[in-house]
Amino acid sequence: MKLTGANGGQAAQRNRAMILAAIHRDGPVSRSELAEKSRLTKQAVTRIVERLIDDGLIMEARRRHGLRGQPAIELEINPDGLSSIGVHIDRSHLTILAVNGTGQVLAREHHEEPFMMPDMAMKYLKETFRDFLRRGAINKERLAGIGIAIPDWLGEIGVIGIPEAYGAWTRFDMRAAIADFADDPVYIDNDANAAALGEVEYGLGTEMRTFFYILVNACLGGALVIDGRLHKGASGLGGEIGWVPLALEDGSAETRPIGDMFSLIILQDILAREGIAIEKPADLLMLDERGKQIVSAWLARFAVKLAEAIINVGMIVDPDGVVIGGRLPARLIDELLLYVHDEITKRGVTAPSLHRAAGSADAVARGAAAMPLAHAMSLPSAESAQRVRMPLTNALRRAPA
Repeated sequence: MKLTGANGGQAAQRNRAMILAAIHRDGPVSRSELAEKSRLTKQAVTRIVERLIDDGLIMEARRRHGLRGQPAIELEINPDGLSSIGVHIDRSHLTILAVNGTGQVLAREHHEEPFMMPDMAMKYLKETFRDFLRRGAINKERLAGIGIAIPDWLGEIGVIGIPEAYGAWTRFDMRAAIADFADDPVYIDNDANAAALGEVEYGLGTEMRTFFYILVNACLGGALVIDGRLHKGASGLGGEIGWVPLALEDGSAETRPIGDMFSLIILQDILAREGIAIEKPADLLMLDERGKQIVSAWLARFAVKLAEAIINVGMIVDPDGVVIGGRLPARLIDELLLYVHDEITKRGVTAPSLHRAAGSADAVARGAAAMPLAHAMSLPSAESAQRVRMPLTNALRRAPA
């Protein structure tokens, strides 16, 4: 991690945030190492560290032996120093997590319910929030806030099976509803950005500072991370791979958004037409041989289009890699990655390396919980509390076939 400190008195807050971020990213780390990396004096680092320890945000972990002189005391984030709640609202489910200061999941509540209405989602969130407090999963005095991850245009985009009443999400005031039972800071972003943030803080982002994240959930999403920070673009649509138009397989000049070709909702519908019902993504791992063949054929067919999109991303962004995650089971993501790799190799072009996201099916909720923590610790990955979003235009109002 590159640090740039300042020894002037007016830079105290900036230096504090920089040292805390360095401990978060590089810890366990010693005071001497922090001084060397930040170019601050050892005395300045010591003063900042002592205040962070007094505030309960960091702790002295252990002494590092095996070196000459007095063993150095290593510093790391105090897991109990902060807590956070992460909420993932999607067209297929609701997941609520409580995490500690290092992102470890302390409690989880999950509801597998398609097209949940706003009032029901808030009912579950209110009950779970109070249950987490009652059980001690979160400490109210140490709660950094509530992070909400929700797809853009949740009630506006026509998807298979969407009820007419689902449009209520378009007019729903999320912050006002949460303020009814919690006075904590609320941070809102879309699901792909949240998943990518979780990957930055707890996954492959510790190795790849620039990557493109493809989220396979009820619908397809994407996010772009540049040098460890989410890049949302001028209108907040940075990384929205689902709207990238690609040519149809029939050889005609017509194009369709890639999100109209690939998502868990589409796969569920394809299986339903074959008489195979699945209620949740994990059911995909329990299919008989015929069901597995249908899924594999669908993944292989889509891999052709996804390879094309990834090649384009590689040429435009030149990331360290492309990461695929979401609720598609890990084994099926690996199968998809194999098909995509084969397709790219067949074309003989250079493309970014492909990786399965380190996060689990709860990656979005965990990433949502990372938003309040990032703000509370002034981490470089911290983003604004409300993302800028371009209005949905009539040109984008089309339902997947």
